[in-house]
Amino acid sequence: MPEYRIEGVTPSGKTVAGAITADNKKSARQRADEMGREKKFKVTGVYERANFLYRVQKGNDKPIDGEQKAYSKEEVTQALEKMGYKVVYVRKKLFGNKQTPAPAVDVITFVRVSADLMRQKLPFNEVLQLLVNDIDNPALREAVKEINSELKQGKDSEKVFQKQSIVFGKFTANMLGLASKSGNMAEIYDATAKFLERNAEFKRNLKSALIMPMVTLVVLMLAVLFYVAYIFPATAEAFEKMKIDLPPMTKASLAASRWLTSNMLLILIALAIPAVLVWRFVSSERGKFLIDQYIIKIPVIGTLLHKTAIEIFCRVFYALYSGSGENIDVIRMSAEACGNKYMDHQIKTIAIPLMIEKGKGLVEAFEATGVFTKTALSRFASGAETGTVKATALQLAEYYEKETTYRLRNAIEVIQVFVSMIIMVVLMALTVVSSETATVRPKAPGTFIHYLPFF
Repeated sequence: MPEYRIEGVTPSGKTVAGAITADNKKSARQRADEMGREKKFKVTGVYERANFLYRVQKGNDKPIDGEQKAYSKEEVTQALEKMGYKVVYVRKKLFGNKQTPAPAVDVITFVRVSADLMRQKLPFNEVLQLLVNDIDNPALREAVKEINSELKQGKDSEKVFQKQSIVFGKFTANMLGLASKSGNMAEIYDATAKFLERNAEFKRNLKSALIMPMVTLVVLMLAVLFYVAYIFPATAEAFEKMKIDLPPMTKASLAASRWLTSNMLLILIALAIPAVLVWRFVSSERGKFLIDQYIIKIPVIGTLLHKTAIEIFCRVFYALYSGSGENIDVIRMSAEACGNKYMDHQIKTIAIPLMIEKGKGLVEAFEATGVFTKTALSRFASGAETGTVKATALQLAEYYEKETTYRLRNAIEVIQVFVSMIIMVVLMALTVVSSETATVRPKAPGTFIHYLPFF
């Protein structure tokens, strides 16, 4: 997340400065104005921390090029001059200032290897120093360097990792930040890696189940349109020029072809406008919420997504649950991690308030949300009675992992069979229409001369 420096002046003329993180400069400015009203100072400037490129030289040595993060060009220049360098130039980097998400595979590798090294009792700062040299992705490498540097300065680990939430992902950054404060870093890193691996595997399998069949159907539709619009008319129109009566299906197909080609622009517009509107709706926060609310009610795929969200909730809950009064934050983080905005909303607005304000138990609060399955509620009830809620969460996560993996494999097979049947039906229809044209025969010349005598 971008970092900004706030500068201001108090009514007495004293200058004040501080650093905050925000999604963008507009948000940073709003936060700065709020702080100014609360702390009674006037904001004089908000500066984003950016990358600056520089070239320096010491004596007659070869010039050295480098890159440094800072809030202003003057800040970099002063720091280099204090080190005894002659500054040739300092300029703001035009591209690459914004954080970009690191590839999921790189993040998973970093978390998994970190967990393995910590299990070997290697100090965390040595783990970071060791891994930073082997990270290929520039965004992730710079993020790990910055984390290592700020942790050495004694900064709060949770805030240090949250600053890199764009690179790592919000959930991963929160988990790793909490791990640094806990006494079981290796276990939390291991649980985070397991979650990321499981999430990546599910997305990969889901893409295999949905995207490839959809691509196949789209390609098939384009092929049919090309056949109907260009290939088929060439044959049918040749018969028309010979003034031959066309069979019913051939005649209807030719009429459809002519209608398509004459109205192609209108058809494209009619398809494009709803597609754009749907895309914009799906991209909005309201759209994502409604999709997550109703998608879990869809047969087969919806059930898989629902149970996978519960699995992720339970896995994160297991990793962070301590049995103490801090578990409200654990439930909140688990809800955010589950990947379903509707479940997240229900847990945060129903379960947590019931537990805090009305003192309801864990199971009763979860049941009120309406987003947990009967199996999950039953298992949590047993765990609450026996004092094994944490172990129960792990059991549920592993149970749903096995069930969803098996069911998704079956769903992929069913979808592939369904797509194959559609392809078969379309090809049969094209074959029948094409075969009908083969029955067309010109009339014999004698059929036009009916008035000639037979003898």
